[in-house]
Amino acid sequence: MPDNFRFEQEGPLATITFSRPERRNCMTREVLLDFEKLIHRVRDGSGVRVLIVTGEGTAFSAGADTSAAKGVTDPHERIRIFGEHNKGSARIVGRVCDTVLRLDALTIGAVNGYAIGGGWALAAAMDFVVAAETAEFWLPEVELGAPFSGIPSEIIARRVGPWRAKEIIFTCRHFKAEELYQWGLLNRIVKKAELMPVAIELARSLAAKNHRAIVQAKAQINGFFVE
Repeated sequence: MPDNFRFEQEGPLATITFSRPERRNCMTREVLLDFEKLIHRVRDGSGVRVLIVTGEGTAFSAGADTSAAKGVTDPHERIRIFGEHNKGSARIVGRVCDTVLRLDALTIGAVNGYAIGGGWALAAAMDFVVAAETAEFWLPEVELGAPFSGIPSEIIARRVGPWRAKEIIFTCRHFKAEELYQWGLLNRIVKKAELMPVAIELARSLAAKNHRAIVQAKAQINGFFVE
């Protein structure tokens, strides 16, 4: 079991929890590869019909690990460091989001706190997103000199349309949960204490439905992303 996560399964329901709260569940290459292994576990005959993904502590995931740039004050040097780190990680984030989109299992992002960069991309790839009312979202990549592109940018554009996608990606501004709910990027907003109970209730409701019919409908709806 990867140390960066907790994986729990009860019958057709499973939960993956980012468990690096001291690092705000940031995404190193190792973390992303561990997550990918767990997603493959769900995909490959686990019997999971509904998967919940959430985070421990104050963040769902703070995105890329920028610890290498800590203390660096020169903006050009920070951009260089982030760009070098981002090259490999961005490819894996895109690959993981694509796998999530193609899962037969339904997915629920239970966003407990900050969802930044690749963390927001991962949440947006879920079939449902339930967020704590205190959750915050933003994409800092452009400000840090790296394009937010590929499958993650396609997902955002598909969800909200090209104009709002450009506002999200180009301005790098912070969004509160309420605004994203109004934009249609979140299914529900709840108090943080109610987040997991609401996500589990939704998961149980979905697991009780005809799974074959859901799988077929999901594939058709996500056809935009299928080659």
